[in-house]
Amino acid sequence: MHRVAGYVVGMAQGDSRPEIMKLLTFVALLLVLGSCSQKLVPPATPAPPPIVATVPPPPVNALAAGVTRGPSLSGVTVEQANRAYQAFKISCPSLLRRTDESGLTRPEDWVAVCAPIDVMAQPADMYVRWFRDNFALVQVGDGNFFATGYYEPEIAGSRTAAPGFAVPVYRKPADLLDADPLTGAKGRGRLDESGAYVLYHDRTAIEDGALAGRGLEIAWAADAVELFFLQIQGSGRLKLPDGQVMRIGYDGQNGREYVGIGRLLKDRGLLGPGQTSMQGIKAWLRANPEAGKAVMRENKSYIFFQELTGPGPLGALGLPVTPRASVAADPKFVPLGAPVILQSDQPQVSGLWVAQDTGGAIRGANRVDTFWGAGEEAALIAGGMQARGRAYILLPKASVMRLDAAAQR
Repeated sequence: MHRVAGYVVGMAQGDSRPEIMKLLTFVALLLVLGSCSQKLVPPATPAPPPIVATVPPPPVNALAAGVTRGPSLSGVTVEQANRAYQAFKISCPSLLRRTDESGLTRPEDWVAVCAPIDVMAQPADMYVRWFRDNFALVQVGDGNFFATGYYEPEIAGSRTAAPGFAVPVYRKPADLLDADPLTGAKGRGRLDESGAYVLYHDRTAIEDGALAGRGLEIAWAADAVELFFLQIQGSGRLKLPDGQVMRIGYDGQNGREYVGIGRLLKDRGLLGPGQTSMQGIKAWLRANPEAGKAVMRENKSYIFFQELTGPGPLGALGLPVTPRASVAADPKFVPLGAPVILQSDQPQVSGLWVAQDTGGAIRGANRVDTFWGAGEEAALIAGGMQARGRAYILLPKASVMRLDAAAQR
């Protein structure tokens, strides 16, 4: 505006009135247009706040996820039924006394199906018929399962520290607590020097010596990578220098979150297609020892072991699990000890199993981990297992009748 006024004064000094009048008219027009333009453009209004999608919390158990009737039992072989029956009978004492976190069953529902069978003069398919006669299939949620595999590994170890055996295998420490002793709040931790309840040592701290010198070593492993994967499996065998075998099983966990390093490596582009099996992950860790150590430490979870002298390995029920018959599942969605049937395009997964174990990565409805036993074949199957399909839980008919009645109220 200052530059326009100066131009007007200069023209006036030259006494050119027509030109001055034209310029004044032009300036007036600009002012009018400017005034009009302010009225035509509405004042800016603040943008509405973004719409934040609310994600419902995940269901807390099978009842919250929704339970529907499944089809009649079919497609089960005699061999599968026989193996599953023997595994199921191991679960019966626990089923008769424990509270079912899934909300699907009560201890009294299992009394009839846990009664012994008279095996005299029975047909070869008697266990197939027994499962069909005593159970009904139900589906939790959409029923779409995802299955991985685990096995009982055998690694080199020693009962004492010796050259070549420098990786400690720890028992559960006495200062690892399941709840705050002052408040009763659940959650694993420890009391620090000030008396405050804090998270327990993570993998890095333990590997750096947080538990050293406390007499917690039950054995020593030869290879840190092999012990890491034995911890993931939850139990295994140590092949001792004299050729004997020491069996070890789960004795506790430090309460820290489990992180699958296979997914980390895949998401970071460090593993290509077909390399996300256990064998592929091990190969990458060995080819990149320093980076591999750092990646393993991103899994803060740490497993403690005890020596097993009886049958094993032991599942979450404290009872032996059965190769090709036992699965790990989330007890909030599958009654621990119940039979399940998996229908998949992978024949080795399809069939009858029994939920007898749990796992840190096995969470939610229709997530299972199939147990394959020990040995090279078991390791090969379990290490590459990724199967999908439809899952059903076999519940005693008394449970299903009660669920049906509740749904109709």
